[in-house]
Amino acid sequence: MNVTALVLAVAALGGVVVIRRVRRDTLFTLSLALIVILIATSMVLYPEPSFKAAERGLGVWWEVVLPALLPFFIAAELLMGMGVVHFMAVLCQPIMRPVFNVPGSGSFTMAMGIASGYPLGAALSARLKDTGLATKTEAERLMCFCNTSDPLFMTGAVAVGMFRRADVAAAIVTAHYISAVLVGLAMRFWKMREKPSPLLQSDGSFILLRAYRAMRDAQREKPQPFGKLMGEAVNRSVNTLMAVLGFMVLFSVIFELLRIAGATEVISQAITRVIPDSLIPKALHEPLVSGFFEITIGTSMASQAAAPLVARVAACSAIIAWSGLSVLAQVAAVTQPSGLSVLPYAFARFFQGIMAAILTVLIMKPGAVRWSLPTFEPYTAEGSLVWLENMGLAAKSCVVSVLAVAVVSLIGLALYETVRRKKA
Repeated sequence: MNVTALVLAVAALGGVVVIRRVRRDTLFTLSLALIVILIATSMVLYPEPSFKAAERGLGVWWEVVLPALLPFFIAAELLMGMGVVHFMAVLCQPIMRPVFNVPGSGSFTMAMGIASGYPLGAALSARLKDTGLATKTEAERLMCFCNTSDPLFMTGAVAVGMFRRADVAAAIVTAHYISAVLVGLAMRFWKMREKPSPLLQSDGSFILLRAYRAMRDAQREKPQPFGKLMGEAVNRSVNTLMAVLGFMVLFSVIFELLRIAGATEVISQAITRVIPDSLIPKALHEPLVSGFFEITIGTSMASQAAAPLVARVAACSAIIAWSGLSVLAQVAAVTQPSGLSVLPYAFARFFQGIMAAILTVLIMKPGAVRWSLPTFEPYTAEGSLVWLENMGLAAKSCVVSVLAVAVVSLIGLALYETVRRKKA
């Protein structure tokens, strides 16, 4: 602790000296350099905790993230390459445009993002912008409410694994997805004056036929053998997941170093002086601070805190909606090459965290019925699955999500055609 304090003091003194002698446009770069030096020095001073933290992050990625996300990434890339996104763009435009102020292709991103979890929704939003199916602003709107947590994590890892109670799963899941929809409705007003992507024109034919023509036109525009398409999908998916691995390991180490230095405890004590216990119990202050950096550690600490069940579940809902700086960095990594700004996403995550906590409290009333989701019973009491079982569940969820989108699209199609015929 004394060595860490000395390093922090030297870094602060050096920062003060540098601030007075350099121009403002280089201050940000120098600050980042000092932070990196501080992290590297701390890793040298505490090699064993850093190694264990990195090992823990790698284990979570291998056992949970890779098998859960890989089927979704590959399926999403294949569906985009085969023109299915163009099909859904025509089919869902009458729903997505008036409700969320995004193109119909956003329905594909919304379905895959909700079913798979972070950061696929953000990655697909960036892909829509790159392929010209959405503008920069529309892609930013999409990733704000389509990049959500997956149901397997909320029900299996959090509800069953951490709380040891399957009955809280529905409260967490319901609050999470309702708050995501509320974020989408709020983000429809984000930069409303900017020009939207061109509306898909109607030639008066049946909308299902127009959707099929759009898919076929996309396939003819970029014809590729299925083998090449599969290879590119796997390559792109693995590269993205490797970037996710790097951020998970890095932030796992950073959080462990902050914990050793006592930074999380200091922040928790500061929160205790500002926020009354009647609003947020004192026992949840440190878990919330931990969840600000990393979602898994924060939810685990909140589930075990000495606080009422409703408060603990609400804290977990807030942490899951915020998702942590680790996921925020992952989103920045997959979207900034496309020119998307991560700032609106960060504000949307903060807003969703507050809304998710409030909705959780409203849902979990004293004496309410017990909720259960038998669909997710394959999770063990410890909240972990073997690698192949997790991969199988993710693949099944991927298929179910695509079928759900098809059903919802057909329902919207029927409603749209009914209204159009009445107007005619």
